[in-house]
Amino acid sequence: MKGMAETYHVRLEKDDFVFAAAHFITYDGNVCEPIHGHNYGVFAEIEGALDENHYVIDFVAATRLLGELLRELDHHVMLPTRHAMIQVDADEREVTATFGDRRWVFPRDECALLPVANTTAEAVARYVGERFLEGLRERLGARPLRLRLGIDECRGQWGIWEWRAE
Repeated sequence: MKGMAETYHVRLEKDDFVFAAAHFITYDGNVCEPIHGHNYGVFAEIEGALDENHYVIDFVAATRLLGELLRELDHHVMLPTRHAMIQVDADEREVTATFGDRRWVFPRDECALLPVANTTAEAVARYVGERFLEGLRERLGARPLRLRLGIDECRGQWGIWEWRAE
C-alpha cells in the first residue's frame, strides 16, 4: 500500500535457550544477597529488512550463535567486574570476590566475569544482547534495525534489553 512502511522481525525462543548460573546482587546501596542460582530462560527478537532470501536472519545460524553465548554462562558463577563495592580478582586458577567482610573463592573455569555493574537480569540481558548483536554483524553479516533480548530469571520475571539502529 502506498505510504505504508513494512517492517519484519523474527523471534528466537526455544526450550533449550536456557542456562543455569549462580549469582548474587546488591541492592539498597549496601545490601548483598546470598549467592544463589537460577535456571534462566532467554528469547531474542531481531528486526530488519528482508534479504535476498526473503528473511530477516538465517534462523539456524542465529540460533547456533545465541546457543554458543548461553553455553558460556551455563553452570558458571556470574560475577560483576564493574561493581563499585564488589571487588573481583582473578588469576589462572581462581577468582576471589569480596564485598565488605564477605569473601568468596571460586575455580576460575567455573566463573563468568561479566563487564556489568550488577548481575541483575537486565544487566545480563544487555551483556548477552550486545555480544549477540556483535556476532550477528561480524559472523552473519546481519545489520538489524532493532534487537530485543530477554532474560527470565524466575518464570515470568524478565529483564529485557533493547537496541535500535540510529
